[in-house]
Amino acid sequence: MESVLASCSASISELKKNPSSLIEQAEGEPIAILNHNRPTAYLIPAETYETLMEKIEDYQLGIIVKERQNERISAVEVSIDEL
Repeated sequence: MESVLASCSASISELKKNPSSLIEQAEGEPIAILNHNRPTAYLIPAETYETLMEKIEDYQLGIIVKERQNERISAVEVSIDEL
């Protein structure tokens, strides 16, 4: 059996009946949406999704920074006055 990574869960039928009520009852926590008692999706608040997307972007930028730090050897030094 698959793990449910949320403290709140609901069936797809419950979600269809009254999504607003379901979201309100979860009080900002993720909701596991189940199909035949197996998680098929997770419903998370918009604020949580936005935060996750920002963290992913920060992580990806960090990878770029690390890659470019290795390029410093071939970099050309330029003073601000030369620009």
